[in-house]
Amino acid sequence: MTEARQQLGRRGEDLVASRLTAEGWRIVARNCRVSAVRGELDLVAIDRGTLVFVEVKTMRAGTRFGPETPAAMVGPRKRAKLRALVGAWLRESEVPAHNGIRCDVVALRLGPNGSPVEWTHIRAAF
Repeated sequence: MTEARQQLGRRGEDLVASRLTAEGWRIVARNCRVSAVRGELDLVAIDRGTLVFVEVKTMRAGTRFGPETPAAMVGPRKRAKLRALVGAWLRESEVPAHNGIRCDVVALRLGPNGSPVEWTHIRAAF
């Protein structure tokens, strides 16, 4: 992955973490890696007692290549990978008290100044 794509992804994750925190969520972990599965969980948070694994997908506004929407980047293979990562994280981590688990997707398009021009939060996406 290029440095520019990494920076874009980081910017998206920062924006999502800030907004979720402002909405009363508690961020438990960011950019989580586990030993059992290759990959990364973007955000782990608590939303009113529910443990939420948040996949953040960020695109630049006006991009002419790639999927029609950032959320479309989370296809069947990505969902399967995320499920495996969630299972491994639950086995390997100190899991905070919770009363349920879900996986959300937050998809962003960022304008030239780096601020969101499109924001889609899909709760219980898979």
